[in-house]
Formats: sequence, C-alpha cells, structure tokens
Amino acid sequence: MSDAMPSPPPMLETARLILRVPCRDDFEAWAAVGGDAEVMRYLGGVQPRFTVWKNLLATIGSWHVLGFAPFSVIRKDEGQWIGRVGPLRHAGWPGTEIGWTLARAAWGRGYAAEAATAATDWAFTKLGWDEIIHCIAADNIASQQVARKLGSVKRGPGKMPAPYDEEPVEIWAQSREEWFARRAQ
Repeated sequence: MSDAMPSPPPMLETARLILRVPCRDDFEAWAAVGGDAEVMRYLGGVQPRFTVWKNLLATIGSWHVLGFAPFSVIRKDEGQWIGRVGPLRHAGWPGTEIGWTLARAAWGRGYAAEAATAATDWAFTKLGWDEIIHCIAADNIASQQVARKLGSVKRGPGKMPAPYDEEPVEIWAQSREEWFARRAQ
C-alpha cells in the first residue's frame, strides 16, 4: 500500500458527478451537512461549525500529507456540492475505508454508489490498496444497500477508535481481486 501523493491532486468524473479535492469554499455546505441530525445520525451526531471547520481542514490536510482523503462530490448539472465520498484511513481505523456522507437532498438518487465506485477504482489503482472496508451501523439500512451495490459483503463486527469506540459497527468489505472480477462482468 502506498501513501504517496498523486500529482496533481486527482479529479474524478462519473456520468453525473465530479469528485475533487475539498476546498475552503465547501465549508458552508459541509457545515449544513454537519448540522443535519438525520445525516449525522450514524456519524457521531450533529457537529458544531467549529468541529466541521476542523474536519474540513483535516481532510484538506490529509490530501497533502497522505495523498488521499474523501473527495468533495459535485453534481455536474448544477455545480452543487452534495457530499463527501472516498478513501480514509484514520489512526486506529479498522482498515482502508471508502466512506460516504451525502446531504439529505441527494439521498436515494444513486449518487453514493456512483461516487464510491469511482473512488474505489481510484483507491485500488492509484493508492494500491488491497482491500476496502465500510464501517456501517447495524441499523443503517441505506448504507448497507450502498455497500451491497458496490459488491461488499458483511464480514462481522468492527471496533472504532475513541471517541467512537462505544458505537458498534459492522465491517463490510471486499478485496481488490473481488472488485475487479465483479467490474469485469
């Protein structure tokens, strides 16, 4: 697995979306998502603007230090920021994850799976990852459906690092070989 920064920072495109490195201008949209109790239900709860600001800066910093982090997801048709999707591997994390968080207005339209597919392709081909995981709460049916669409399977319980270590999660995963075999079909 390589942590080398791809140069220049990537921008991925799908049929409907652009995935790009986050920037300061994304803050208000990130803050709206962080303040939405339903969106944040499985992500530690509502976050104050200060915490959202720190998280945005940490994500931007991760791109510079590690060469990866979640992408900002932009709808091509309107240029609207709709969420963040992509690779992450925080200290103490149970594995190399492709995660997704979308604004509630973007739910149910297939954007999470579309963006996660592009991010997974990129993580396997450019980062050299051997496996991807998704840390999903047992009652988060919508995220489980996205994981299934991606071809991931439930592998069992997982343990998150503090301060999330008391929140049970299930690990959904697949290997690079499983991913590319499925994509070839």
